[in-house]
Amino acid sequence: MPARADGIRFELGYTADVIGVASGGIRRGAAYEGRADLSLDAKLAGWRGMVLHASAYQIHGYQLSENYLGNVMTVSNIQARPTTRLYALWLEKALAGGASLRAGQLAADEEFLISDTASIFINGTFGWAPIAAANITNGGPGYPLAAPGVRLRLEPKNGTALRVAAFAGDPAGGCAGDPQRCNRYGTTFSTSGGTLWMSELQLAGGAYKLGGWYQNGTFSGRRGNGALYAIADRRLWRSGARELHGFLRLGAAPWNRNLVGSYLDTGLSYKGMLAGRPDDLLALGLAHAGLQEGSESLLELSYVAPVTPHLSLQPDLQYVVQRGADIPNAWVVGLRASVRF
Repeated sequence: MPARADGIRFELGYTADVIGVASGGIRRGAAYEGRADLSLDAKLAGWRGMVLHASAYQIHGYQLSENYLGNVMTVSNIQARPTTRLYALWLEKALAGGASLRAGQLAADEEFLISDTASIFINGTFGWAPIAAANITNGGPGYPLAAPGVRLRLEPKNGTALRVAAFAGDPAGGCAGDPQRCNRYGTTFSTSGGTLWMSELQLAGGAYKLGGWYQNGTFSGRRGNGALYAIADRRLWRSGARELHGFLRLGAAPWNRNLVGSYLDTGLSYKGMLAGRPDDLLALGLAHAGLQEGSESLLELSYVAPVTPHLSLQPDLQYVVQRGADIPNAWVVGLRASVRF
């Protein structure tokens, strides 16, 4: 991330997806989805160890999953209602012993339920997975909605870390309609919806993670809701500049109050496959979600090619299977361009 001498850091980026349903789905067709993003990190003068962070998005384009597939695992992780919105806005204080405390409008998908290797993929399921996104009230504090909260991180020097957080339970502010329309600009700052608790234990420098979430309130006539998950994400092989990484995420939630009761995703990424292009990545991912009525599976093959220090191109192929939805299996083809400054 570019840095200025006065401790202020800006990052500007733009992500563009040209993506289409080649066969199957509700209907064939293509769409353009775009997102501009701006983030700021600033060390506060006179406040030792205090950092201010803010991020915002300008989202535009047509949502392919909603209009052509009707699936849970959205085929683009930038898909959202068109708008300009504030995302995260928080202060973080460094504490003794490697600990830190963060408070403000927080995005749980920046710190919880993350696999670095899985983040290569374009499909949204490999980010804020549906074991959280489809079950927590109005999607929870994950893209494109953040929520007021507080997070404590403890990080001893032995490769172990613990994160615990409490968020407002409804990032849409108690609205009964479309949550992205209810909190259209990301400035609702509502504390409604009870409390969402999240915790995650990281082992071996983050190669292994055990976590879960619990939300108070009433869900399908039952009190409280939650899920547990586990993640393994590590390098499997290395020879010079070439590397093979793999990941596995598992999650489970009560079937009697959640859309998604079980979840699994796994995959591999290979760096340096082509001579003369040591930074290119080839990745293959598989995801499966057990739903109340049926299931949904996804296979994604993606290739990330850095063209310049600021620009990368990513051709992508996905196969979507929806059991119980009476929608034909779909082939989805896309190309992503990402620019970062």
